[in-house]
Order: sequence, then C-alpha cells, then structure tokens
Amino acid sequence: VARKAGFQRALLRWYRSRARPLPWRDSPSLYKTVVSEFMLQQTQVKTVLPYFARWLEALPDFSALAAASEGRVLKLWEGLGYYSRARNLHRLAGRIASRSSPPNTPAGWREFPGIGPYTAAAITSISFQYPAACVDGNVVRILARLTANPKRFPDSATAAKIFSPLAEALLSSSPGDHNQAMMELGATVCLRKKPLCAVCPVRGYCAAARLGHPGKFPRLAPRKIERHKLTRVWCERDDSLLLHLAPPSARRLASMHELPLAGQAGLTVKAAACGELLAQKRR
Repeated sequence: VARKAGFQRALLRWYRSRARPLPWRDSPSLYKTVVSEFMLQQTQVKTVLPYFARWLEALPDFSALAAASEGRVLKLWEGLGYYSRARNLHRLAGRIASRSSPPNTPAGWREFPGIGPYTAAAITSISFQYPAACVDGNVVRILARLTANPKRFPDSATAAKIFSPLAEALLSSSPGDHNQAMMELGATVCLRKKPLCAVCPVRGYCAAARLGHPGKFPRLAPRKIERHKLTRVWCERDDSLLLHLAPPSARRLASMHELPLAGQAGLTVKAAACGELLAQKRR
C-alpha cells in the first residue's frame, strides 16, 4: 500500500509540473476532451494540434457540431484520415445536444458511436473524475516495465486486457490527472525505444529498470504485415477527372471520392500499366 501511494504521488507531482501545455488541457471542457480523444485515436499529438485549433474555432461546442453539415465536418477533418471518426463524432454531438445532460459513466459513453473502453475511460475520468483506468499502448508499456512481466503477448489488445486489473489497482483518487499522467509518461519518457529512465519520476518503482533492460518490455509478437498492390487510374477528359464514389457502407472513405481502381474504370491491370508507360514516354 505504501509503495502504491508513493508511486501515485511521484507520478502526479511530475505530471502537474512537467505536463505538455496542450490546448485541450487549457481551460478543459467535456467538448474539448471528447474532440481531442477522437482526433488522437491512431494519430500523434503533433499532427492533431493544428486540426484541433481549426476545429474549435469553427465548431466551438456540441450544438455547433450537431448543427453542421456532414460535408463541413469532413472538410474540417480533411487530412487527418480515418474519416469514420469524424462521422461518429458528428453523430455523437447530435445525440449529446438532444439530451438534458451527458452520461457520466463509461457504460453510458460506450453507447455512442466510435467510443470503445479506452475512450470511454478517458472521457469520464478526465471530465467527471470517474474511477476508470485508461489502458492503451503507452500504459501497457509502463505497466509491463514496472512489473518486468516476461509474458509474450500475441498483440497489444491482449496485453491491454491482461494489464487492465493492475491499471485499475494503481488508479489514484484523482483519476483524470492519473490517467493523463500515465499517458504523458508513456509518450514523453517511457518511450518504446531508448526510454529516458534517468529522468523517469517513478524509476524507483520499476522492476525492468532495476534489471537494466527496460527496452525489452513489453514482449509482443511481431506484427504480421500483408502487402497488397493496387493499380489506380488517372483519367482526364475535357478538364474533368474521373473519380470513384465509395458507397456509404464502405469500411474506408465511405461516401467519399478517390481515384478508381483499374477494374472500376473498366481496365485490366495490364492495360492500366501500359497506359502509364505511354504517359511516361510522352513526358
């Protein structure tokens, strides 16, 4: 118990003095937290920053977002990728705006589109101080090193499930700051490669640091990578460009335009390759 309390104090003291000045932490609000959590899904902080600023200027609250057209929402999101996040955020805003008050538990937030366990825990702990631990890749890395867990995990999702009880057990009485501190520590100090152990505020509690090789944890199976080769067609006629409109049910770029695949343009891959070769010769 004493070590747990000491870990919590050291972590929070470091976070409150060293946390990066991020815009969603400045005058925090539920809306800022929700938007930032959606944008940060599979996207780095440095990439999100200019988009977040532009978004808040154009759509400052849930009501403004709910009233915006999908086209405007997607335009503001343009360049961030994973556009289903923008659509889910738009739908969520409509449901929040129609309620007398937002839910304040993870279970309540998980009823909204695009909200999984991690995002629900982040939103409710930060905005409502609900005692729910966030467990993402950063947190898994910290916990695996704190315990020097030798287990080999097939993937990050499995590791997150295994470490969730420990994350919950370590949660302090300030769950919002605690979760943000863990994420901040993983993002800036307890790095995947070459962790900065010399400046780590909780090094004294880290079994992997005592062993002298924290970089060996967590032990994850190598990712299996499948490579697919696509041939797309650039077809112009009378200053118009041929584009393919993805159906609303598409898993990626739903209801959005992109260059057509050779087959969608009525060409074989061989014919498309010959067309590219001719174009190169003309150039």
